[in-house]
Amino acid sequence: MRIINTENAPAAIGPYSQAIKVNGLLYTSGQIAIDPAVGKIVAKTIEEQAEQCCKNLAAILDEAGYDFSEVFKTTCFLADISDFKAFNEVYAKYFVSKPARSCVAVKDLPAGALCEIELIAAK
Repeated sequence: MRIINTENAPAAIGPYSQAIKVNGLLYTSGQIAIDPAVGKIVAKTIEEQAEQCCKNLAAILDEAGYDFSEVFKTTCFLADISDFKAFNEVYAKYFVSKPARSCVAVKDLPAGALCEIELIAAK
């Protein structure tokens, strides 16, 4: 088991790792739209926040030696289900291999985020 950590994605805001690699699988923690350069959410719209979530995941994938084509499962959380279509437009640019996915609306997300994405990838 290997803990994955990169300065190119936000530091964990709790007692968890950005990702864990075990037996060829990569499990990421949920990524919200924190800009790692400033340590807070600066994006305002769902599109901007989804973009930052995907950039954060890209940094973690890269650090672990993976890419989006190796992602086979995602779980997505939206603060407002009416953002589903706009979220999907950004998501589709990154997850072109169309992994299995769950996407649910939740009451609240950390730091007032509009969306959060976690993933599982395999070598």
